[in-house]
Amino acid sequence: PVANATVTPGPPAHQVRAGDPVTLRCSVQVGSAPVTFTWLRDGRELAQGPLLELEDIDVGHSGTYQCVATNRLDGHRVFRALSPELALEVTPRGHGDKGGVTPGLYGGLRLL
Repeated sequence: PVANATVTPGPPAHQVRAGDPVTLRCSVQVGSAPVTFTWLRDGRELAQGPLLELEDIDVGHSGTYQCVATNRLDGHRVFRALSPELALEVTPRGHGDKGGVTPGLYGGLRLL
């Protein structure tokens, strides 16, 4: 079985800037090999593998990310572990800005 799937963002900062790369790593605390990882964005399958690398982030990368860890026991029973959701929000420059300096696009990463 698999259990306790977690997502670790890199860089771990809560704020990321447009153009920055963001890497999300999925891992499980409990799991018999082989474990497969599937990434979801807003509930839709996005990619496979323990790492999700987002290059040059922009508004289009905004959404809720989640990892699903899966393995099979004795070829029949399938076990799944869902990670907590991670929200990535990238706001366009000047959005809601009432003056002052907005340094381009920015994003926030937070666990839901």
